[in-house]
Amino acid sequence: MKIAQEFREFISRGNVIDLAVGVIIGAAFGKIVNSLVSDIIMPPIGAALKGVNFSNLYFAIDGKTYETLAKAKEAGAPVVTYGLFINQIIEFFIIAACVFVVVKIVNQIKRAPAPAPAEPPAPSRSEVLLEEIRDALKK
Repeated sequence: MKIAQEFREFISRGNVIDLAVGVIIGAAFGKIVNSLVSDIIMPPIGAALKGVNFSNLYFAIDGKTYETLAKAKEAGAPVVTYGLFINQIIEFFIIAACVFVVVKIVNQIKRAPAPAPAEPPAPSRSEVLLEEIRDALKK
């Protein structure tokens, strides 16, 4: 019974819920970035490189030549899919840049504004009178 109560307290903490929301949003964001790289960024790069499709770039370890990556996998050939690796590197840099921007914005929001320099308090009535007396005596 005590374990169930401890678990309930653990789950009800705000940090656990925040973490769960972050993981879910992160997974969805990863899918968006994956689509951005695969569907938006890589096709123009491939076109600029004379029709290269990075997701089909591979090297067959067995030394044989295959028409496509699909045929190499169908034949059970061990392949190094370096094109997919390049896509993953690009995705990583996009996600890292987005996280950097988000953290920078959050830090700017959290940063308290610098306190304005305090003006010296106005002199009291007695200080003003003493200054006037001093100035009159100097004359």
